[in-house]
Amino acid sequence: MTTAFRTRAAIAAVVLLSACASKGPANANYDFGPLSAPEPKGRNVCNSIDAIIVADATGPASLDSERMQYRLLYADARQSRPYAYNQWTSTPLQLVTQRMKARIAQDGLKVLSATDSASSVHLLRMEVDDFTQNFETATRSSGHISMRASVFRSHSLVDQKTFTRDVPAPSADAAGGARALADATDALAGDVLAWLNEVPAAPAVTPPPRR
Repeated sequence: MTTAFRTRAAIAAVVLLSACASKGPANANYDFGPLSAPEPKGRNVCNSIDAIIVADATGPASLDSERMQYRLLYADARQSRPYAYNQWTSTPLQLVTQRMKARIAQDGLKVLSATDSASSVHLLRMEVDDFTQNFETATRSSGHISMRASVFRSHSLVDQKTFTRDVPAPSADAAGGARALADATDALAGDVLAWLNEVPAAPAVTPPPRR
């Protein structure tokens, strides 16, 4: 066997291996999908606020990446693992922020930015503690989201509450996890809206008497 033949054979083997390695599962990108219609319910206009600033959600570094995370609770619940071929279109923190703003606006509240509102307007801060697809078994999983919400007015804390939602996934894969986490976020947004409905509105400002 000549040296030239052995060289050509080695190159052919490398090309074949590269071709096989490139035939992995196709990448898939997920988001929360379109916003569903809200359940009909009346807002307590007398007690609820009518405008709010929604700050960008914050959370651990693992949620500031497009990677989709899951946990095998039946094997090692302390280890978070990323999907290899599936990811979010935006970071979970961005997706939660966008969804919360959309749901709040859908409910009839005015969503303002920090640059065009007075200091007396309510401010909603969200700290996402967990946003994961949890596998209870190899064939059963659920979308889990946990978030601490705080409402401020004039730089003072008005109220704070922790919200948690778990929604079963329709399938034990990334697609099922994306659906479950989207549904869990929508359900949690409904919980936050019900809570905001009980937050007292800013008191009316009484002008000083004329002298």
